[in-house]
Amino acid sequence: MRRSVPVAAVAAITSAGLLLAGCSGGKGSSEGSGEANAATKGIVNASDAKGGTVTYAMSDAPESFDPGNTYYAFIYNFSRLYARPLTTFKPGPGAKGNELTPDLAESMGKPSDGGKTWTYKLRKGVKYDDGSTVTSQDVKYAVERSNFARDTLSLGPNYFQQFLKDNDGGYKGPYKDKSKAGLKSIETPDDQTIVFHLKRPFAEFDYLVSAPQTAPVPQAKDKGADYTKSVLSTGSYKFESYQEGKKLTLVRNPQWSAKTDPLRKQLPDKIVLNLKVAQSTIDKDLQSGNTLVDLAGRGVDGQTQAQLLTDPKEKGNTDNTLGQRLVYTALNTKVKPFDNIECRKAVEYAIDKKAVQTSLGGPIRGELASTVLPTDIDGYQKYDLYPQKYDGDKLDLAEAKKHWAKCGAGKTTTTILARNDRQDEVDAATSVIDSLKKIGVTAKIQSYPTSKYFSDYAGVPKFNKKNNVGMIMMQWGSDFPTGYGYLQQILNGKAISQSGNTNLSELDDPEINKLLDSAIANTDKAAREKAYAEIDKKTMEQAAIVPLTYFKVLMYRSPKATNLVSTSAFSGQYDYLNVGVKK
Repeated sequence: MRRSVPVAAVAAITSAGLLLAGCSGGKGSSEGSGEANAATKGIVNASDAKGGTVTYAMSDAPESFDPGNTYYAFIYNFSRLYARPLTTFKPGPGAKGNELTPDLAESMGKPSDGGKTWTYKLRKGVKYDDGSTVTSQDVKYAVERSNFARDTLSLGPNYFQQFLKDNDGGYKGPYKDKSKAGLKSIETPDDQTIVFHLKRPFAEFDYLVSAPQTAPVPQAKDKGADYTKSVLSTGSYKFESYQEGKKLTLVRNPQWSAKTDPLRKQLPDKIVLNLKVAQSTIDKDLQSGNTLVDLAGRGVDGQTQAQLLTDPKEKGNTDNTLGQRLVYTALNTKVKPFDNIECRKAVEYAIDKKAVQTSLGGPIRGELASTVLPTDIDGYQKYDLYPQKYDGDKLDLAEAKKHWAKCGAGKTTTTILARNDRQDEVDAATSVIDSLKKIGVTAKIQSYPTSKYFSDYAGVPKFNKKNNVGMIMMQWGSDFPTGYGYLQQILNGKAISQSGNTNLSELDDPEINKLLDSAIANTDKAAREKAYAEIDKKTMEQAAIVPLTYFKVLMYRSPKATNLVSTSAFSGQYDYLNVGVKK
């Protein structure tokens, strides 16, 4: 799911990291506060207590609160408080959080026509916060606006655009559709029924509709790009106020009913999200209880990490978990000299991954990576096409120099992108630059804010070509917990878009595209997983991605928060659906 956030920059604290990794966790009990990794094994401080204010904080601002115009895991997670997709994930620790369940839909989808047609029935009686009734037409409109009005809403994934049957007809989205008929491939025979007609079978479609892009939007209330300021709620909370770049306040949605929603509990009176708060301040506020959750789930900063890992009591309030994520450098296959595969292979050997790991905080922040698929995604197979050899701490560059000579680029310059509000990412990019100097590559960093990184810079192919962007720092988390949900949007040539693009390598390999298409059509889960492993290897053969670390997050668990559970479904973050405040 998505463009996951990177870790905070820290000095390497390897011994302390090993100490934490060896701590025993809880046994799934509700009283986990004070036990390291308790939220990865059970729900910590389970409670149905109502009242109070739950405060979140974030070091930047989200690209958008519009459920149809976002692609960060933390907003996928957070938006469920006010926007209900057709399906979603049950709050559960670790891999248990990958369990899919109906949300706005009353049951999982009914496939027909060999998996090319999927039918859903909406729950009866669901209302928006203004009292109007949710209809299947609103779900259809939500998909149309989020996938086909890419000049206005460019930030979310484009799966539906790729797979719906009549997209080849040139549909330009609801803002330009003069007929107002919308897509023929989405039918709404009645107010409770929605039918999706696909070009080809999609065996994991129930996962696809868990994206907030299926959360309903009434056409009459849509404000295009400005909808992010006052989203109409179908969840347990609604917008009370939004100060752009400063604060969002949610309050209880009086139209929400537990009778139509078995997942949400509507516990706190109010939910406040403070924006653009320094990470060090967030860490202190988590420890004091002034903030209950770091919204981005990015983990504590370096100074805080050092303090936590040397204080047994504080260490017991941490969760260190995988989250189906990879930290990597994307090599732009359309920008010289990385349009040459030999140059890319040289970089695979040249980047000192141990040095990058150190810049990210040591093994506690993730083991060295050699594959595109993370270790906690089904289909992962261990292999290493570009093994790195060390003489002590010194990386052997013989293979790197051999391939660089073959590529014939000589001394060259390039640009590497990173997010400027993420010091860890800048530090990792700096480490990459130091490595590449040794084979004759001079790179400079250009850094941009998270909120604009994909809409204006890294995710815009024209910008990258114009600015000689050969490398882009990235961390990716699975859209949904399968190999396809992880690989499709970063590898398929059909996923490349002119803004909000996540195939940062701009890889458009016919064989990889075909393998992705055939895998998702296969109803045999084992066969799909075998195909995902094959796709992984073929991608590494193309040397379009340099895997750096299999990301792990170190989060501080506020003792004042209830119902905290670290879930794989949302990149190892806490599940935000029912967080409360301890009385």
